[in-house]
Amino acid sequence: MLGYFKKSNPSSVIGKEVEQQKRYKTLKWQVFISATIGYGLYYVCRLSLNVVKKPIVDSGFLTESQLGIVGSALFFSYAIGKFTNGFLADYSNIRRFMSFGLLVSALANMVMGFTSAFLFFTICWGVNGWVQSMGAPSSVVSLSRWYKDKERGSFYGFWSTSHNIGEAITYILTAVIASYFGWRWGFRVAALVGMLGALLIYIFFHDSPESKGLPPVNRIVSSNKTTTWQEQKEALQNPFIWLLALSSAFMYISRYAVNSWGPYYFETAKGYSLTEANSLVAISAVCGILGTASSGFISDKFFKGHRNMPAFIYGLMNVGGISLFLLGPQGVWWLDALSMVIFGLAIGALICYLGGLMAVDIASKKASGAALGIVGIMSYAAAGIQDIASGFLIEGNKTVIGDETIYDFTSITFFWIGAAVMSVLLALLTWKKT
Repeated sequence: MLGYFKKSNPSSVIGKEVEQQKRYKTLKWQVFISATIGYGLYYVCRLSLNVVKKPIVDSGFLTESQLGIVGSALFFSYAIGKFTNGFLADYSNIRRFMSFGLLVSALANMVMGFTSAFLFFTICWGVNGWVQSMGAPSSVVSLSRWYKDKERGSFYGFWSTSHNIGEAITYILTAVIASYFGWRWGFRVAALVGMLGALLIYIFFHDSPESKGLPPVNRIVSSNKTTTWQEQKEALQNPFIWLLALSSAFMYISRYAVNSWGPYYFETAKGYSLTEANSLVAISAVCGILGTASSGFISDKFFKGHRNMPAFIYGLMNVGGISLFLLGPQGVWWLDALSMVIFGLAIGALICYLGGLMAVDIASKKASGAALGIVGIMSYAAAGIQDIASGFLIEGNKTVIGDETIYDFTSITFFWIGAAVMSVLLALLTWKKT
C-alpha cells in the first residue's frame, strides 16, 4: 500500500513530466538541426552537376542537349520518387529512410566522378534523383511529428534554409574544387560531403516522440480515428493542393533555370569565369537563407498564419529578379548581383510557401508526406521538362563562326520569365483557402 502511494506522489509525477519535457526539447532540437543540415547536404549531392556543366561541354564529353537529358533524369525520377516516397514517409522510420537516401546519393556522385559513358551517366543521375526524393518527406514528417501546430510554420521556414545552405556550399566549395582539380572532383567532393551528412542524420535524427518513450506532440492526431490512407486520399482529391502544385511547378521552372543553367548563362552570355559565375549564383543561395528563414515567421506573425499575401509579394519579386538577371546589361556586376539578391530572397520564401507549407496547412497531419508528394511530383516534373527544354533551346540557338560561339537567349528569356508569371497567377486561385 505504501508503495502504491509512493508511485502516486504528485511531486514524483511532476518531476517525471519535467524530465520528459527536458528530454523532449533536447531531442526535438537534435531532429531540427540534423534535418536542416542533413537536407542541406542532400542538395550538395543534387547540384554538383550544375557547377560543372561548362567544363564538361568545353572538354567535349557532353553537349548542352545531352546535359539537359542527364539533368532531366534526376528531375523525373525525383518527381516520381517524391510522390511515392512522400506517401511512404508517413509510414516509415524516417531516421533510417533519410540517412539511407543520402548515403546512396553520395555513392552515385562518387560513381559520376569516375564514369565516362553518357548512358551510364544518365542512369546513375536518375538513381540519384530517386534517392534524393527521400530527404524532404522525411524532414517534413519529422516537423509534423515533433512540433506543435502553432510553431510548425516558423520551424518549417527555418528548416527550408537547408536548400540555401546546400546551394551555397555547392556553388562555393564544389566550384572551387572543380576549378582547381577538374570537373570530376566536383562530383567526388560532393560524395564525401554526402557521406558525412548520412552519418549525422543516422546519429541525431529521430523517428518520433513515441519511439523515444515520449507522448505524441499533437494529441489531435493521436485521437483521430480516420486512417492515414483515408487522410491521404482526401489530400489527393483536394483541388487546392493541386493548384498549389501547379503554381509550384512553374516556380520550379524559374528556380532551376537559374540553379541549373545560371552559371552557364553567366559564363556564356555575360563573360564571367567559372568561379565568378558560380559565385554570383551563390549570392542567390545565401540570400535565399534569409527569405526562407523569415517566410514562416512573417506569415505566422504578420498575416495570422495566412500565406496568400506573402506568397503573392514574393512571387512578384521572383518575376522581377529573373527579369533583371536575363535582361540586365552585360558587364555590370552589381546589377547581376542585385538580380541574384532579389531572386534568392523570393525563391527562398516560395520554396517554403508554394513548395510545401501551404499544401501541408490544408492537408491533415497524417497526410503531410502525401501533400508534399503531390506538390513534389508536379514541381520536379516541371523542373525536368525545363532542363531538357533549356538545353535544346540553348544549343539550338547558338552559332559557331570559326573559333567563336554566339548565343541567342531570346527564347530562353520568354520561357523562364513566363514561368515565373504563371506561378503568380495560379497561386492567386488558392487565395481564399490559404
